[in-house]
Amino acid sequence: MEKILKILQEAGSRVCPMRWEDGTYYLLDQRRLPREETWLPCRSVGDIFSAIRDMVVRGAPAIGITAAFGMVLAAREGAEKGHADLREFLVSRGSYLKDARPTAVNLSWAVDRMLKAVLNEAHEDIPERAEAEALSIWEQDVRANIKMGLLGGELLPQSGGLLTHCNAGALATGGYGTALGVARGARKLKKGIQVFADETRPWLQGARLTAWELIKDDIPVVLSVDNASGYLMRTKKISCVVVGADRIAANGDVANKIGTYNVAVLARAHDIPFYVAAPVSTLDPGTPAGRDIPIEERDAEEITRFAGIQTAPEGTKAVNPVFDITPWEYVSAIITEKGVLKSPYEASIASVVSE
Repeated sequence: MEKILKILQEAGSRVCPMRWEDGTYYLLDQRRLPREETWLPCRSVGDIFSAIRDMVVRGAPAIGITAAFGMVLAAREGAEKGHADLREFLVSRGSYLKDARPTAVNLSWAVDRMLKAVLNEAHEDIPERAEAEALSIWEQDVRANIKMGLLGGELLPQSGGLLTHCNAGALATGGYGTALGVARGARKLKKGIQVFADETRPWLQGARLTAWELIKDDIPVVLSVDNASGYLMRTKKISCVVVGADRIAANGDVANKIGTYNVAVLARAHDIPFYVAAPVSTLDPGTPAGRDIPIEERDAEEITRFAGIQTAPEGTKAVNPVFDITPWEYVSAIITEKGVLKSPYEASIASVVSE
């Protein structure tokens, strides 16, 4: 873990949402930010499942890393309890973890990678091998984010406003970030980029998380309500949009936080580039198009109540999709650690996934 933190510090970021210490996985509880910086200990695969489901951790790459450490904890549990078939136990625990949140493809990707890494090991070697693989997934994510940030930073203008939606920063990854990694990369390239952050209802990831981590890293940020995006574009305050992704289909359709599609349509109307920054692990060649991506729906109370206070009349019906689909036609480019992908996305995505 120390190696990963050193990589982040050298890249210029002080924000990392996870720790692995003495067999316990700790998560910075993102539900409590920015008021409290609380670390939640996870000592079992059940703790990991709850942390993912209950939004202690969020963001596709961070969820994937957390799932990987869930498999480490499962391996240790299975070994300590003397399961006769530890491999079968891990497969069952992996299936359990995949149900925590269905849209983020990194979750199932990480579980499958962990299983592939350990299933041919001798039983007594599985826990150690699992830990090494989880740490490798984490480090690779951080290195990918830093590389992605520089590649994306080169696409941005020398100065201007960067609009982002939700939080695709260090808090949503193993560190540094995808969309916010591009902002960090632009600063490394000495570009005068000003970040504008949508507040992002209903969980306010932009207000609570994006603003918090950018202030931590001394990066200028301006917060705006979601509905101000069109105004900001029309008044020339926005030069580009950069968002993250929870899953990208084979044709380039992008699943991301609800409201992303709205921003993409506005960007097209104002002739502003709309970039998606995501690691190759978020690309899902097995899903042909956005229509095939499952969209998670959460409890209606998340929008009929705010901070525990009822804001809509009792009995009000509400719809609460967590994600929407931005069609590939609205995406100017997909920024990955293996390069900047352009349309036709079927070919460009296939080329990097097959490497």
